[in-house]
Amino acid sequence: MSGHSKWKTNKGKKSVADAKRGAIFTKLIKEITVAARESGGNPDTNAKLRTAIARARENNMPQDNVKMAVKRGTGELPGVVYETVMYEGFGPGGVAVMIEAITDNKNRTTAEIRNILSKKNGSLGGSVSWMFSMKGYIAVDKSKIGEDELMNIVLDAGAEDMRSEGDVYEIYSIPQNLEQVKAALQAKNIAWETAEVTQVPSSTITLNESDSRSLLTLTEALEEHDDVQNVYDNSDIPGEILAKIEAEAEAE
Repeated sequence: MSGHSKWKTNKGKKSVADAKRGAIFTKLIKEITVAARESGGNPDTNAKLRTAIARARENNMPQDNVKMAVKRGTGELPGVVYETVMYEGFGPGGVAVMIEAITDNKNRTTAEIRNILSKKNGSLGGSVSWMFSMKGYIAVDKSKIGEDELMNIVLDAGAEDMRSEGDVYEIYSIPQNLEQVKAALQAKNIAWETAEVTQVPSSTITLNESDSRSLLTLTEALEEHDDVQNVYDNSDIPGEILAKIEAEAEAE
C-alpha cells in the first residue's frame, strides 16, 4: 500500500477523536442500509453487511442505530432510497482516483464531486477501475509480533498475502475473508492499526512533494463530502515527504 493509505489511517483516527462521530455515523448508516438492500439483512450470509456492521461497532455506533439501518435496507422500515455510485478520474501527478459515494440524488452528487476535483487539481472522467482490485486489508504494527508467526496465523485464517511495508505488516485477503482474518488476530490478542475492505492498485505512481500535498488536500476535501464513503488512488508518497507533512499537521 502507498504512504497515502497510512496518512488516511492516521487522519481517520484523528477525525474520530475530533468529534466528527456524527458524520461517521451518517456514512456508516448509509453503508449498512445499502448492503442490507442489496443482499439481505443477515450478516452471516451477507459479507458486505457483516463488514459494515463490524466497522460500526469499532466506531461505537449504538446497536439500535445499526438495527434500524438494516431494517431500512430490507424495507421493514421506511427510509430514503440510496444508491452506490463509483466515480473515476485523475488527481495531481496523474494518479488514478476512484471515489465511492452513496447518494439519494446522483445528479447533485456528481456535480459536487466534479466541482471538488476541478478546484483541487483533479478531473472527473476516464476509466481507471481496471487498475484496482477489491481486497480485505489489515495493517499490523511490526512491534506487536514476529513476521513468521503472524504469517502463519493469517494464512491459516484465509489471507492471500502478507507484505512488510515500513513499520507495519500488510495483510491482504479476498473481501469475504476479512472478518475471519480479524477474528484470528483477535483470538491471539494481536491489535491492528487498520482493517478494511479497500481497492488495491496493481501499480503506483511516485509523487513529488508538491503533488503529494495537492493529492492529500484533494482527498480530504472529497472525504469531507457527506455522500463520499471512500477515496482510493494509486499514489506512492515517499516516506520522507509523508513524515514532513505529518509533522507539520501535528504542529498546527
